[in-house]
Amino acid sequence: MRLTPTDEQLLSILREDARASTAEIARRLELSRTTVQSRIQRLERDGVIQGYTVRVAEEAERDRLRAHILITVGPKQTHAVVRALHQLPEVRSLHSVSGTHDLVAIVVATGVQDMDWLTDRIGALDGVERTTTSIILSTKFER
Repeated sequence: MRLTPTDEQLLSILREDARASTAEIARRLELSRTTVQSRIQRLERDGVIQGYTVRVAEEAERDRLRAHILITVGPKQTHAVVRALHQLPEVRSLHSVSGTHDLVAIVVATGVQDMDWLTDRIGALDGVERTTTSIILSTKFER
C-alpha cells in the first residue's frame, strides 16, 4: 500500500502518542475527525498499523542499562541466532542491518553485571561470531 503524506503525518503522531484522541489528531492534521477515523481504520485494515504498544518513560527505567549490541553471524546461521535471541526477554528489538555486522539488538539489563552476563550469553550463542556493545547514555527522542 502506498502511503500519502497525510498518512505519514498521522503515523508520526501515533508513534509519539498512540493514545492521542481522534479530535487531537484531526486538529493537528487540520482534518475532520471522521476523516481521521477512516484513515486509521484503513491503515489498520491494510496492515500498516499492526498494533499499539506501550513506551516506558526513560525515568521509569533509570536504574536499567540499555545498549545496542552489534552482532556478526556465521554463514547460514541467522535464522537460528534470531530464534535464540527472541527467547531472551532482555532483547527488546532486533534489526537486520547492512555493513560489517548482521544484526543489531536493543537490550535492557538491570545493571553492569547483568549487561556483562547478557553480552557474554549472546556472544556464546551458536552462530554468533562477534559482538560489539554500545551502552545507550540517553534517548534524545523516539517515534
